[in-house]
Amino acid sequence: MESMDAVQVPRLMISSPQKSSGKTMVSVGIVSHLVSQGIPVQSFKKGADFIDPMWLALASGKECYNLDPYLMGIDACRYSFLNNSGNNNTLSLIEGNHGLHDGMNLDGSDSSAGVAVMLKTPVLLVVDSRHTNRGVAALVMGMQAMPPNVTIAGVILNQVRSGRQEDKQKSAIEKFCNVPVVGAIPMDKGLVIPERHLGLTTVGETEDAEQFVQRAGERVAHYCDMKTIRSLFYDAPALQRKNIDTSETKTEVKVKIGVFRDAAFCFYYPENLSALRNNGAELVFIDSLQDSSLPDIDGLYLGGGFPESFLDVLSTNKGLLKNVHDRVVAGMPAYAECGGLIYLCRRASYGDKTYPLAGLLPFDIGFQHHPAGHGYLDLISRSDSPWFKEGVQVKAHEFHYSKPVVQSAECTYQFDVIRGNGITGKHDGLLYRNLFASYGHIHAIGNPGWAETFVSLASNEKALGSKKNKNIYSVFENFETNN
Repeated sequence: MESMDAVQVPRLMISSPQKSSGKTMVSVGIVSHLVSQGIPVQSFKKGADFIDPMWLALASGKECYNLDPYLMGIDACRYSFLNNSGNNNTLSLIEGNHGLHDGMNLDGSDSSAGVAVMLKTPVLLVVDSRHTNRGVAALVMGMQAMPPNVTIAGVILNQVRSGRQEDKQKSAIEKFCNVPVVGAIPMDKGLVIPERHLGLTTVGETEDAEQFVQRAGERVAHYCDMKTIRSLFYDAPALQRKNIDTSETKTEVKVKIGVFRDAAFCFYYPENLSALRNNGAELVFIDSLQDSSLPDIDGLYLGGGFPESFLDVLSTNKGLLKNVHDRVVAGMPAYAECGGLIYLCRRASYGDKTYPLAGLLPFDIGFQHHPAGHGYLDLISRSDSPWFKEGVQVKAHEFHYSKPVVQSAECTYQFDVIRGNGITGKHDGLLYRNLFASYGHIHAIGNPGWAETFVSLASNEKALGSKKNKNIYSVFENFETNN
């Protein structure tokens, strides 16, 4: 039985006309300042992003949740937002992605603006001030007029060059757009999170990450009207929440699933880890840079990240590489996404060096200067496997500069690629015994059977114990794994 309740969720989206305008720094700064004042904040990130959520989580002290209509579906985005927002004493901040109106659909329903409309959320627009003066008002007016029509509740000028420029921009925006300018932040290279080939530098790779978050909070509070910004959260109207009469039971722990989680492997959606726990998995975190062997586990989850930045350490940790190799060959289920796929290949060449790796996948990996795959993936399953049924359609996201360059054996793939690149341009989801390796990142909310399947495979492995598990997906029986 369902009922609808109106709930008050103080909320605000931070967006910008285009990417690299400073919205992450501003978002992190706002969260950091509010938390320093004892105000609880729950952060969200629109889109298939892992790095910005790390910074927001560090600033808030809580997990940051993604809102991605493509991967999750609109209803699931709304449910996730309401389910994770907390009570009306908690401020919910959503950081947009790319530009406010950027998206795949012509109607903008999948853009940050589309999410703002869906969640009836006012927008605080961060504008890069460097290359304009009064003309910035035309940019803001365009953001107001472009459908989906959002409520732009305020503007922050970022990277302002001078007081004169600030005055011109503020006067023009407030006169022609009827929107208050609630902050003007001068240029400061020390408060720009460094970017790399896959976006911003991660928290784990930034030595002074906590100090950066603190400085961002102090700077935003100094140059912005935080009292007004805080009030904008309360301008959001009530949302309708579905109350579904269900009885939830806690699933007892059935298996232990190891998760590579360190500076090299850090791309995990919180819901993916929660889904595994909710289906009976105890998660055992593994540091691939420090741990020399696997703990007592029944399955292994190797997420994405930046293994290319740590190939020298990963390749010299031979005990862990051999342990992973031997356990997967013996039938332990393993699920690898992007960076995890790289770890499982024979070798990876980066810069002018080549590094031996786990040797489970019959190809070498090379890196190029331009993305080999970047954007959303549409996949359709070619046949039944332990992981997916034939004909199942899966939506995922990929962003990688690497690709297979030398292959020594035929591969069995789970998916045909309808949109995107995947591993070969035509196929993705390599199968070997109970291993699934892909360039795509899936979201558990959009794939509700994924965690149950993973736990079930791990349970089977646990029941088999030391018996060697053979199945029709043992496609590399004669594959030479010598690195």
